[in-house]
Amino acid sequence: MPITKEKLDELNKRMDELGISKDDLIEKFILGSGPGGQKVQKSHSCVYLKHIPTGLEVKCQRDRSRVINRYLARRDLCEKIANKLLGEKRKRDEKADKIRRQKKRRSRRLQQKLIANKRQLSEKKTLRKPPSSHEDEN
Repeated sequence: MPITKEKLDELNKRMDELGISKDDLIEKFILGSGPGGQKVQKSHSCVYLKHIPTGLEVKCQRDRSRVINRYLARRDLCEKIANKLLGEKRKRDEKADKIRRQKKRRSRRLQQKLIANKRQLSEKKTLRKPPSSHEDEN
């Protein structure tokens, strides 16, 4: 089952969107291992990909075919890089939101509620004090 031209074009488009160039990839074909008999152990159908700028690595040996494994490895690498980029963007957005919330001024109603709550806690704490005796003061 070879990879269709449409799937390859779609993968290349996705790689371009993520800024992955073929020059940034180290691609090796290594001996396979695991179930599959002599064919798997003799052929170099396992694909190892490393994206140099990010340092992300992918190893794929899902199929007996090197071409299919190569396609799957590139697709997996695209997914990993996309997840990493989205994660970094999300962290930056959360940091900016936190700063925005800290700088935002509280509404008058909220300030009044907070002050009322503080007074209520203060009254609770004054009730915890032991009763003062008038004899100690004399």
